[in-house]
Amino acid sequence: KEEKKTVRVKEEAEVIAEAVEVKVESENEEEVQQPRRKKEKTEAEVEEEYVRSRHCPYLDTINRLLLDFDFEKLCSVSLSHLNVYACLVCGKYFQGRGKHSHAYTHSVQMSHHVFLNLHTLKFYCLPDNYEVIDPSLEDIKYLLNPTFSEEDISHIDEKKRTRALDGSTYFPGLVGLNNIKANDYLNVVFQALAHVIPLRNFFLREENYSSIKRPPGDQSFMLVQRLGELFRKLWNPRNFKSHVSPHEMCQAVVKTSKKQFQFIQQGNPIDFLQWLLNTLHRALGGTKKPGSSIVYKAFRGLMRVHSRRLPPPSENEDEYRRLLQRKEFQESSAETPFVFLTLDLPPPPLFQDEFEKNIIPQVPLIDLLAKFDGATQREYQTYNDSFMKRFELVELPPYMILCIKRFTKNSFFVEKNPTIVNFPLEIDMADYLSSDPAVRDRHPHTTYRLIANIVHDGKPEPGRGTYRTHNRHTGTGQWFELQDLHVIDLLPQMITLTESLIQFYELKVDDDDDE
Repeated sequence: KEEKKTVRVKEEAEVIAEAVEVKVESENEEEVQQPRRKKEKTEAEVEEEYVRSRHCPYLDTINRLLLDFDFEKLCSVSLSHLNVYACLVCGKYFQGRGKHSHAYTHSVQMSHHVFLNLHTLKFYCLPDNYEVIDPSLEDIKYLLNPTFSEEDISHIDEKKRTRALDGSTYFPGLVGLNNIKANDYLNVVFQALAHVIPLRNFFLREENYSSIKRPPGDQSFMLVQRLGELFRKLWNPRNFKSHVSPHEMCQAVVKTSKKQFQFIQQGNPIDFLQWLLNTLHRALGGTKKPGSSIVYKAFRGLMRVHSRRLPPPSENEDEYRRLLQRKEFQESSAETPFVFLTLDLPPPPLFQDEFEKNIIPQVPLIDLLAKFDGATQREYQTYNDSFMKRFELVELPPYMILCIKRFTKNSFFVEKNPTIVNFPLEIDMADYLSSDPAVRDRHPHTTYRLIANIVHDGKPEPGRGTYRTHNRHTGTGQWFELQDLHVIDLLPQMITLTESLIQFYELKVDDDDDE
């Protein structure tokens, strides 16, 4: 019985082994045949999908007036920034394209079928899930990512008024910026920098800075990318609307500055301008060498600072004179680079006039620039010592920024100097250059033309004042006032009557250039 049992087990094992071999062979044959079937199926579907891509029946449902690509590319449901699609019917952002994704669900529930991938710039029809190829969608793709060739940039200042999709007209570059809450002090700086031609031309082409290598984890380069996107949207001649929202740029500023500058609380544009230029210079690989970045190429100048330390005050005049002869109290000179020049206003009058109103003094810009004539001395105090300093310019930049110091902060509150600065639209900086003949020979042109003027109105406390900017259109020579979304024409005579805060000047190379 035991022998019969062992024989039966062996036979059953052989039968099972044969069955397994047959099954494996059949599976291998199916695997070999399956790719052929798939290949035949794919080739059959390619032609059908091509026809569907070229003849999508839902293109007439696209509403271009609702499209706005200025905000952060986040899914409106999951708040994820991965694989985000924009619905071209309602303008909302959704994540994913496959089944059970938010974009798929939205297309089924709302019958919105045309979507745009915000990263790859490809159009898809959902829920059928095929790519849409149609030349009529190129304007939407250009709105999301405007591109400029070198030829476009060379003729960009010659463009006249263009008409947006909503019927409004605008000059490219003179476009209103949306004030989200309290970011008007950021908007005026962006508007002014957008009219500095070397800086604008550099950021209009992404190829100029896309190859710059930065260390991993560097967040400052995000500021460069967002500023380039903002400049391209400001100078886009095919905008759907005559205004742009700087939402992504403001978020990059908050993140890079570690919440030092926010768009929910008003700040000082002079402090922001200084931080922005320095951060851009470092993010673009700039060093202390001249011309190491586009910021230094446009704004870097050189001044010679003559400094002399003052001895402590003494009642004995002979001892005071003897201290002045010591080496540590002798005058020393050093050359220092600068990106902008700070001008100090004279103190305002303390008393009211006979009509019980404060007298608003006026001062010409030439008096403020006398600080850099090389002869005027001023005392500067530190925590321990006092210094007498005088300044003279050694190298003039192609674009000069003048910052007028209006705000002073004490232990209790911020005060504003209401003095009106009378300035011309053109200034000659020859009087403030060093008397060295070699310096004079290097500067055949010393006349500067005003191109932008940032103004503060109202009280100095955050939220109680407003900022606006005056910009000159290069092509026509016409002046415009920009305050958030409002852009109006302006007479040049009205610019000098404002409480100017920051001024941008352009060096006139061609003397025959007609105003």
